[in-house]
Amino acid sequence: MGGDLIITGGVPLNGTVHIPAAKNSVLPLLAASLLCSGTVRLLAVPQLADVDTSLVLLRGAGCAARWQGSDITVQSMPSVCRLEPEAAARMRASILFCAPLLARLGRVETVLPGGCRIGARPIDLHLSGLAQMGAYCCEEGTRLILTAPAGLHGADITLGFPSVGATETLLLAAVCAQGAGTGTVRVQGRRVLYGCSFAPMADRIVASTLACACAAAGGRVELTGCAPAVYAPLLEILAQMGCGIETGPESAVIVRSGALHGAGRVFTGVYPALATDAAPLLAAAMLCADSVSSIEDVVFERRFACADGFAAFGADVRVQQRTLHIRPVRQLQGAEAAAPDLRGGAALVIAALAARGRSRIADTGHIDRGYACFVQMLTELGAQIEREMPCGSTCEKKTPSKKQI
Repeated sequence: MGGDLIITGGVPLNGTVHIPAAKNSVLPLLAASLLCSGTVRLLAVPQLADVDTSLVLLRGAGCAARWQGSDITVQSMPSVCRLEPEAAARMRASILFCAPLLARLGRVETVLPGGCRIGARPIDLHLSGLAQMGAYCCEEGTRLILTAPAGLHGADITLGFPSVGATETLLLAAVCAQGAGTGTVRVQGRRVLYGCSFAPMADRIVASTLACACAAAGGRVELTGCAPAVYAPLLEILAQMGCGIETGPESAVIVRSGALHGAGRVFTGVYPALATDAAPLLAAAMLCADSVSSIEDVVFERRFACADGFAAFGADVRVQQRTLHIRPVRQLQGAEAAAPDLRGGAALVIAALAARGRSRIADTGHIDRGYACFVQMLTELGAQIEREMPCGSTCEKKTPSKKQI
């Protein structure tokens, strides 16, 4: 969608939001649909740029993939072993579509995947695991060719790092491989997988975004449809910073009415620790605290590209290697900033919601990759936010309203 987000900050957020399905659940499931002989229907899928890119990849592979209301259906087996290069280059998750095509067709051609530039994101763990299962890899510049002339077979694989993406790739390869591997996850391969209807899990990062927005701007926000256990580390830190947190099995209430305190030193980690994607979101809330905080991302070395944007709002921040150091300031001020990546862009929106005055966030295409109806969602919580499109485009504006809680 793109355009700029225009935000008038200093308005507390109040209301209820039902958390949508997670992008990072939907995309692997769409890749897995390539393995199924029947129709796959994913229920209540958010309309995200990366989801549309995935549909381009599926159609290019010969499948019938389309929206039906808020659901997505995928039909027919793949018949083309080449991933559409422009779409594959746009999205990091395009690498997930390789293993199913390799398993079904014995060959896949693609380009090196794209995505947010938040640090080194090698695919060596994906490729080395596939090699252990019988695949051969050939790289020609940015072109990647994988073949499995004798098919894929079971293997015992130990990842050098607990990579989510590599784990997903190898699971997608293993479910149709001959034989079984052993270890933490045991997969017995089968020749035929069937279609189904399935509701992807809720998006803990969207929930984390709104929780941090409430902590930064103040107010009371209830988040439903997402188990607090999956983003518990973030909620625990917000509680330590002075927010009121109430949780149920599938809901959480975040209240911030008084001062926000520094969190001290915080680290991300692999699940179930604090999610790397939540790091810039939590950092945006830390900008509003009355004492120092620091947050280190152990996964990506350029996670805090949003620091320059924070500084534009008047924040006292400093990046040292993988750590963002934050010192308190009296008040954030409205400013102009550009989204450097998906989560960094959302973090700048959070900072703008807390700042005094009017702000403009540019390069919002990054944000659209992971947040559906972001303007509407925030507007319904009472935020003063609208999307301003370039000349010749329509402007998405929302009249502030509040949902009853």
